[in-house]
Amino acid sequence: MSENQMNNVLEMNQGNDGLGKVEIAPEVIEVIAGIAASEVEGVAQMRGNFASGVVERLGKKNHGKGVKVELSEEGIKVDVFCLMNFGVSIPNVAQEIQDNIRQALMNMTALEANEVNIHVVGIQFENQKHEIYDETEE
Repeated sequence: MSENQMNNVLEMNQGNDGLGKVEIAPEVIEVIAGIAASEVEGVAQMRGNFASGVVERLGKKNHGKGVKVELSEEGIKVDVFCLMNFGVSIPNVAQEIQDNIRQALMNMTALEANEVNIHVVGIQFENQKHEIYDETEE
């Protein structure tokens, strides 16, 4: 792992065309992983913190919410925190999230994650969706 990776920037070394270098911030990987995870059927929502919830209420979508990226000597480690819909097969959905994130990272950045860890932090029941919907209409 290069010195730049330890300074929170990933450097892509794809080809040697002499045009310069490409650096990718970890936040970019968080956004890519967040979008890839939320695309999987069975994922109810991504878990965020208080600040990301406030930002979303102000109208901006936080695509990196629920994703933590760590850069280390071993490589890229991605942790995803999500709620799943009731009734889905958690192992199957988790595997699909891992595959989708790995594929999206490879396609968009040519980087490969050493670890993609899925943390299921809750289950979304069908009646909870209706309750949330009803509260917003009042």
